[in-house]
Amino acid sequence: MAKKSIIPGKANSYSWTFANIGGVTRVTINSGEDIAHLGELDQKLWTVLSCPVKGLEFDEETLRLMDTDNDGKIRVNEVVAASQWLCSAVKDRDLILRGEDHIALSQLDADGENGAAVLAAAQRILKRQGAEAEAITMADVAAAKAAFDEKVKAKDDATAAVVDNRPYGDATDDAIAAVNALKDKVADYFMRCKLIAFDEECSSAVDVSVEKIQAISELNLSTCSDKIADYPLARPVKECRLTLGAGINPAWQATFEKAKALALSVDYPDADAIDEAQWGAVCAKLDAYVAGLADDKSAKVESFDKETAEEDADIKLVSKFLHLYRDFYKLLKNYVTFSDFYTRDITKLAVFQCGQLYIDQRRLDLCIKVSDMGKQAESATFSGLYLLYCHCVSKTKAAEMDIVAALTDGDVEDLRVGKNAVFYDRSGQDWDATVTKIVDNPISVRQAFWAPYKKLWKFITDKINKNAAEKEAKQMDNLTAKADTATDKLATKPADGAAADAAAAPAEKKMPFDIAKFAGIFAAIGLALGAIAAAFAGLGAFITDKWYNIIILLGAIVIIVSGPSMFIAWTKLRRRNLGPVLNANGWAINAQVRVNTTFGATLTSLAKYPLVKLPDPYADKKMAWWKKCLIWLVILGGIFCALYFTNTLKYVGLPFKKEVPAEVEQPAAAEQPAVEAVEASPAEAAPAEAPAEAPAEVES
Repeated sequence: MAKKSIIPGKANSYSWTFANIGGVTRVTINSGEDIAHLGELDQKLWTVLSCPVKGLEFDEETLRLMDTDNDGKIRVNEVVAASQWLCSAVKDRDLILRGEDHIALSQLDADGENGAAVLAAAQRILKRQGAEAEAITMADVAAAKAAFDEKVKAKDDATAAVVDNRPYGDATDDAIAAVNALKDKVADYFMRCKLIAFDEECSSAVDVSVEKIQAISELNLSTCSDKIADYPLARPVKECRLTLGAGINPAWQATFEKAKALALSVDYPDADAIDEAQWGAVCAKLDAYVAGLADDKSAKVESFDKETAEEDADIKLVSKFLHLYRDFYKLLKNYVTFSDFYTRDITKLAVFQCGQLYIDQRRLDLCIKVSDMGKQAESATFSGLYLLYCHCVSKTKAAEMDIVAALTDGDVEDLRVGKNAVFYDRSGQDWDATVTKIVDNPISVRQAFWAPYKKLWKFITDKINKNAAEKEAKQMDNLTAKADTATDKLATKPADGAAADAAAAPAEKKMPFDIAKFAGIFAAIGLALGAIAAAFAGLGAFITDKWYNIIILLGAIVIIVSGPSMFIAWTKLRRRNLGPVLNANGWAINAQVRVNTTFGATLTSLAKYPLVKLPDPYADKKMAWWKKCLIWLVILGGIFCALYFTNTLKYVGLPFKKEVPAEVEQPAAAEQPAVEAVEASPAEAAPAEAPAEAPAEVES
């Protein structure tokens, strides 16, 4: 039959208060009445739907007492059931918010069923201790539990060994086992002896026949122990005596020797054989001991149960009450509201925060134990947090564990897989930590601003280093090849110099430079340089147009380069959520657990150094300021001269050679006086005007 949920699925009449905690609206638990009405809170408003019993910085015994179905998870209905039971046992429910490990007996609700039961049990515990206190504490319960355990141990010791009554001392238990194993076989033997004494002619019938042995003689007799064990214990005789020497069935030899050494030789040390009466005396002695021990144990257990069953129940009941009374409100702050996680008090950490990681001049406070690395790999990447997974080893505790730490402030230049660190757990114990995995995500907008430039610088330096390494390797290969060639020539040089010249290989012919082949390349390079020059010309004109254009240009460059990175970082920082990391550890998170930039800055503490005025004797020697200025003037002057004398600065209005316009000579007809043109007849003037309309030849 399915368990009925005690969580209603709709709103109720109780007036809840809400607050923005961690950028998410959450219900608050501020009074005992809030705790008493948890069963009326809509399950959709809970931050957590279930959490694991193990792996938390929380009293595991409290969680075990709440886990009524023993499935290893604390679910909403179990939290509500605990709240209702706890609230029904106290008069003032606001006392639950104090988290104390003791309660005055007067504060227990004697009018309610649960409160009355806890009160009566507490009074009996104090009475057994001979105390007349007005309050019951966790220490009182611990003392009662220790006394109860001593009683249990004493009972076990009393019922486990009754030393004075053991007939064969420390070997009594082994003797009982050996004799009991032989009882049926010995009884069968003496019955066969009695039949032979009754009629000797039946001796062959009651003894093992030769035919039976022949039937298995062709088999491996070492594997026929079961069949051989069915044969008589020994060859029956009419004297009805069992030999203590040779002649025992091989399948029973070991057991018989054990019974003989532990019991028979003790009672009959000089006997070579025993009769049925002597065997029966040994069996009777052991049976009497076993029966007496059973009666003694039964009486002691019955007496013990009557005396301590009530004490055991009292201890369990009061222990459950005090565990919940002390820890329940703390659990709610990590289950319903998550206020312990978002508090600014460093002494009040969430139950999933396991300690602090010191690495790369910073302290990371958001550290969580990892229960399953496979699940972490699947879901933790969706958190948007920069995560460091570390394997921690403690030689003091001889223990190992994996943790994940969130880096929420600073930079990541020196962080890498394999970097060592130190982890301190909640008790202050240090662990050696090694980074095993990094989930890369933005840490801040400031870091995202510089990220493109750092990546570009890294790309350039890596490229330069790679090219330098390749050139160095190539030069080394060339030198090695030349050295090998020279060595080979010296080794194979003939005695006659002329013969050596004749044998020498002809030198390779160098191909003549084909200018036509490279004309296209030169043209393409020229076009590219022209386009670049035109672009710089336009840029120079823009800069020289207005004085503030340079500021606009620099701003545009910054926006183009850093803008996308900053925007992506801003969007990811707004979505940072611890929920996926907790989900991978077995939590069922019902609401976002955001870690914004402001809150994240409190979870990572960076190193801060004071201003040091003392000189460093090992610091690099600094150049005088006037030398630096002179060097920069020389460098800048050289650059300016190179650009000016190559006429590169003409695009910004600083040409090296000014272009002079060419003089144009006018035609001779144009130089004639105007009077002559007037005096000419119309017939003569017409042809003279024709040349004026033709294009004039200009001689430059």
